[in-house]
Amino acid sequence: MNVSRRFNQTLLVLFFVTAVSQLTAQQLLPPKAAKRPFRMENHGVVRVDDYYWMRERENPEVISWLTAENAYSEAMLEPTQALQELLADELKTRIPQNDESVHYPESGSEWFSRISEGQQYRVFFRKPIGTDGAEEIVVDANQVAGESKFCSLSGVEPSPDGKTVAWAVDLVGRRKYTLKFRDMTTGEMLPDQCTDVTGAVWAEDNQTLFYTRQDPDTLRSNQVFRHRLGTDPANDELVFDETDEEFSVSVGKTRSNQYIVIESSQTLSSECRVINAHHPELEPEVFLAREPDHEYSIDHIGDSFYVRTNWDARNFRLMKSAHVGLDKTEWKVVVPHSETQFLESFALFNNWLVIEQLENGLTEIRYRKWEQAEFSKLVFDEPCYSAGLAVTDLTDTNQLRFAYSSLRTPDSVFDFDMATGDKTLLKQTRIGGGFDRENYVAERQWATATDGTKVPVSIVYRKNTRLDGTAPCLLYGYGSYGSSTSAEFDPAILNLLDRGWVYAIAHIRGGQEMGRAWYEDGKLLKKKNTFTDFIDCGKFLVSKKYCSPETLYANGGSAGGLLIGAVANMAPELFHGLIAEVAFVDVITTMLDETIPLTTGEYDEWGNPNEEAYFHYMLSYSPYDNVQAKSYPHLLVTTGLHDSQVQYWEPAKWVAKLREKKTGDNVLLMHTEMEAGHGGASGRMDQYRETALRQAFLIWLAQQQAQKPN
Repeated sequence: MNVSRRFNQTLLVLFFVTAVSQLTAQQLLPPKAAKRPFRMENHGVVRVDDYYWMRERENPEVISWLTAENAYSEAMLEPTQALQELLADELKTRIPQNDESVHYPESGSEWFSRISEGQQYRVFFRKPIGTDGAEEIVVDANQVAGESKFCSLSGVEPSPDGKTVAWAVDLVGRRKYTLKFRDMTTGEMLPDQCTDVTGAVWAEDNQTLFYTRQDPDTLRSNQVFRHRLGTDPANDELVFDETDEEFSVSVGKTRSNQYIVIESSQTLSSECRVINAHHPELEPEVFLAREPDHEYSIDHIGDSFYVRTNWDARNFRLMKSAHVGLDKTEWKVVVPHSETQFLESFALFNNWLVIEQLENGLTEIRYRKWEQAEFSKLVFDEPCYSAGLAVTDLTDTNQLRFAYSSLRTPDSVFDFDMATGDKTLLKQTRIGGGFDRENYVAERQWATATDGTKVPVSIVYRKNTRLDGTAPCLLYGYGSYGSSTSAEFDPAILNLLDRGWVYAIAHIRGGQEMGRAWYEDGKLLKKKNTFTDFIDCGKFLVSKKYCSPETLYANGGSAGGLLIGAVANMAPELFHGLIAEVAFVDVITTMLDETIPLTTGEYDEWGNPNEEAYFHYMLSYSPYDNVQAKSYPHLLVTTGLHDSQVQYWEPAKWVAKLREKKTGDNVLLMHTEMEAGHGGASGRMDQYRETALRQAFLIWLAQQQAQKPN
């Protein structure tokens, strides 16, 4: 479908929407939640939560209210149904319905996945390396899903000899995975099944697998077990038990395949243990004991360990250790600390060292031979982009694999020859619907925050979009956990860009785009910088005529949903509409409740409200606690009933309180996925429909605003 035809179809749909929307709003009344006051007192402050009862997941009244909210949202958005179908069809047209991943060499085979038209999930395959030999199905996620409405298949892990494959599956959405095994020589499933698994790695004997297990209540990965094929998982040996509730554990293997690594970490500290991968029966040895404010991770190649550490290096540095247990004062510097470059990760090869770092808010990939002093740099020619290492298991090679995309360049995978400088494109996602990257403009701008800090903003729009303040603009943000938001390609955004929208990403503090200080200035008692940065980025877009307050929209999810909730309270006049997905909005109550999954591990991010200073600061921005009687922007809130990270009741209570307090006639809708968790629907067709619903909401609002008299 060409752009002009798509635009005309949208106008026809929206003509119908506008004609019936006022009548629909007058006829429909939103659900009204019962108020049952629940008194809480902390540090002399009394809070009364009228909707605390919504935490009762099994309470039929809760399910009834969520269902009623879904019905109300569906009825309110019923006039956009044709538009939703059009948007979903466009997205389906853009995204390849038949797609195969890049092949990765491992365990003597090439491993890859494929999804075909009409399928919800991928099928995983293997074939002999470098031949045209017959491909073999490893696991079909569509068959695994069966009749389940949710399926997340994770961690397809072949044993070193490739004779056995392990994978984990969650059919509910609570991130409670069951580990299963298949004998690839017979094709039969093995009876071994390990439950509540969060990660797994094979030892080099091809019979032993180490896996992490989560606490069934808090969902914290807290234990490491050793499983031997053919034995009863109920008798698996506990290798390590992390008793500190602020720490979680993970397992991996070094590039040399010599060591299993057990990493125990929290926001500000980490500790690694190693086990000889050829002797998995041995007990783990502590590499370096945990210390407050010391984060480190390790890898191994040749006869040495390499350590990424923030010891005397806020932006991290790379060091070398001769053996396990060596005091860090005896480590040798490999890559020194930089005040302007943040060391994100590294990859070890027999002859090469590769590092991935952030400088000036953009990812850089640098490489050098071990004997060389200076790094060479991969050059990317766009103002904003996303790049990252995607190395294979091969170490005796000059080939470096990396992924690349930008706001106007589809997802791409390259092999780069570090010896010759030759770059080979292995795959670039084909985007349908007449997509041509030359039709779009990508920019990187800098907004000035309230305190004078310069905040990067990535922007994309279609070339023919008028930048006179009339275009609708969607602003995205996250800004938590030191998670950097890159300017990567999203085919769904084309639905908006081709309708004259501007799309922008605010790289706000709380992420790590500009180095460790960027993160530290957006957490704990500086968390409000995240929110004011986002507001200032919105004001910048308005001042530069990318949009106006009447055409500015924003969205964010999880901690980004907290961001949306906070700015809704702080600057409602700046935005015409907001979308908050799986929103963490009841900050104080959640962080005071240690029975809620993942709470205690979050203290270093938000603070511990049992301490008075943190309590009062968190109370000053917690979206739920700061709902007031005022006019809020149009708002769509989404959640999942089985969400294990942000419990459904947070957005549910928020919506109930907003309905009670807000003034004006702006729309407030909530949509709950009754069969999904934190990531929303798992099947791609269902994901298309979710995306189309959100986009139709935005387009509906923008069209209504455009038809108002000046």
